[in-house]
Amino acid sequence: MKAQKGSSKKKGTNSGLVAVAVDNNKGSQHALKWAADHLVSKGQTIILLHVILRSSSDSGEITAEKHKQAENLFVTFHCYCSRKEIQCLDVTLEDDNIVKSLAEYVSSGVIENLILGAPSRHGFMRKFKISDTPSNVAKAAPDFCTVYVISKGKISSVRHASRAAPYRSPLMGQIENHSEIINYEKFRNTMSFRDRAPPRSSTASSIEDYGKSPMARTSNYANSFFDLEDSENDISFVCSGRPSTASSGRPSTSTGRSDISFVSSGRPSTSTTGSPSFIYDFPDSGLTPRESTSSGHSMRLGIRFNDTNIQHDFSFVSQDSGRSSCSCSPQNLEEVEAEMRRLKQELKHAIDMYGSACREALAAKQEAKELQRQKIEEEGWVQEGQLSEKSTKSIVEKERAHKAAKDASETAGKIAELETQRRAIEAAGSFSDSSLRYRRYVIGEIEEATNSFDKANKIGEGGYGPVYKGYLDHTPVAIKALKADAVQGRSQFQREVEVLSCIRHPHMVLLIGACPEYGVLVYEYMAKGSLADRLYKYGNTPPLSWELRFRIAAEVATGLLFLHQTKPEPIVHRDLKPGNILIDQNYVSKIGDVGLAKLVPAVAENVTQCHVSSTAGTFCYIDPEYQQTGMLGVKSDVYSFGILLLELLTAKRPTGLAYTVEQAMEQGKFKDMLDPAVPNWPVEEAMSLAKIALKCAQLRRKDRPDLGKEVLPELNKLRARADTNMEWMMFNLSRG
Repeated sequence: MKAQKGSSKKKGTNSGLVAVAVDNNKGSQHALKWAADHLVSKGQTIILLHVILRSSSDSGEITAEKHKQAENLFVTFHCYCSRKEIQCLDVTLEDDNIVKSLAEYVSSGVIENLILGAPSRHGFMRKFKISDTPSNVAKAAPDFCTVYVISKGKISSVRHASRAAPYRSPLMGQIENHSEIINYEKFRNTMSFRDRAPPRSSTASSIEDYGKSPMARTSNYANSFFDLEDSENDISFVCSGRPSTASSGRPSTSTGRSDISFVSSGRPSTSTTGSPSFIYDFPDSGLTPRESTSSGHSMRLGIRFNDTNIQHDFSFVSQDSGRSSCSCSPQNLEEVEAEMRRLKQELKHAIDMYGSACREALAAKQEAKELQRQKIEEEGWVQEGQLSEKSTKSIVEKERAHKAAKDASETAGKIAELETQRRAIEAAGSFSDSSLRYRRYVIGEIEEATNSFDKANKIGEGGYGPVYKGYLDHTPVAIKALKADAVQGRSQFQREVEVLSCIRHPHMVLLIGACPEYGVLVYEYMAKGSLADRLYKYGNTPPLSWELRFRIAAEVATGLLFLHQTKPEPIVHRDLKPGNILIDQNYVSKIGDVGLAKLVPAVAENVTQCHVSSTAGTFCYIDPEYQQTGMLGVKSDVYSFGILLLELLTAKRPTGLAYTVEQAMEQGKFKDMLDPAVPNWPVEEAMSLAKIALKCAQLRRKDRPDLGKEVLPELNKLRARADTNMEWMMFNLSRG
């Protein structure tokens, strides 16, 4: 179907019948409006088609409800046609296939123009679960019919007729000569005539007055939906098999109005508006009666004509009644009274509907008032918000002034931090030149040394990653591999390479080489493991003697002081703990794992040296002042060293250890705190070492002693005492 936008026949020039498929949606309204504007002139007749989708599971109540909804549906379209002075013919079809039903009716009725509304999400198409009914109807419609699809008042698509109609529509003559009874060739039942309207009299006038809708009789004080001509006549056609209710919603206002009922084969007909009613069977062409088929059509046709010459007396001869006739004559008074009672009931129903509409209008008015009130409240809120914004701005200005004063007080610290960064960059530049001081390995050599990182060669695990034992150049080495999910692994790798590649010290772990591409570090192998392994007897290792412990304390202090005296900037380890103190086969201790080490500017002692945005290290060993303020200095390592010395003496976990040892010393129970695995502790020397440790572990940085001037000399004295004792023991062993 080819779309022809903007092309339509000139209004009033089309001689064929015009039909509009209608339903309760916007598309149908647009379709009827377009047809009235482009294809139909005043006084002409337009056919309104509505399909009731039939289901085998529908009960009698559901079917009746569907027909009632269909009858109410036409009221809106009658209103529009009345305003346009266009006659309308209402047709209701029943079928289980909408496309087939419309196509067959167009074919049998020789409809030359069919207008459909474009499908919409909530309209005709969605209701019947059909994706694109207009396109399917255009395909199924006979080739003499032009099918228009209208969307929002414009032609969406059009399928033009390819030939003229084969013959004149059987409905055309009946529409043009409405005084005759429709004689359609496919009507298989004859119609019988029964006059229900008595001659014009005061009683008839009363009946007719009751037949008027509340809208017609209250036009002096309410606006009606549309105006009717005085000579308008309503004729309704209703399918057989059920009572017909012609509820076109068009009140009778004609002074010459006649009320006529045409009833087929004894089927009763009920008119709810006083309009003429026809009831007949209209079978599909070539189909058996509806009792034996599922696709039979049921039609309700409503024809409205403007004619003031219709007579009040009619005579009609039925084909099945031997052409017996009855003329319109005054009926018995009881029949008139019954008619009046019926009309009164209908009037009461109409009044109830009108009252319901009034209540709905009142509710809508109240809702509008409520919306207006809410709008006024919102405007008030906006004004309050504006005032609040002004006050907020003044508060913000005050806060800005306060912040400016605070920023001014922090300027000195920021300048110091920038100076620190500058010096660190310079130091990093000097470190970059030291890349030749360690050997670069390729990953193949590393994999060969560790047997492809075999778990059997794994000797430890740290935050950086696992540590493997291997052999490179026939030398045992410790290989530290970066974990794939290590967040700060790369930065630690770079820092450790930079620090260890430029320093050499007998108590610092020696960096042999690295594989930068994979974050692998190669160290000298420390056969006795870490100090933590020996203190807590991991792997059933024998405990360290008190002589070795005193010597290790002095060695660690010596290595730490070396880091603090590094030029051009001191280096702070930041993670000093037993797990990072490694012991070789000769029980010589060395500091390792400098991945968290940081360069700080060399300034006066007891003065904050560097501000760090994120705290690094192990919880129990972190300087409390550094943890609270982020200010890092060389005495941050002194605190960690103090905790390490207490562990060296007691072999106990660091949590709350300084407080526990101090309490034991005050209570005279210090000897009970010493590691029981070590016999013959020199209590006096151990007490001296504990006091040094407690001084180093002071909470305030200014209360901690200087490592080089105060701590190391005392530790060297204790080391000398331990060495003397060891020499004496070795001498006795040699003599024995």
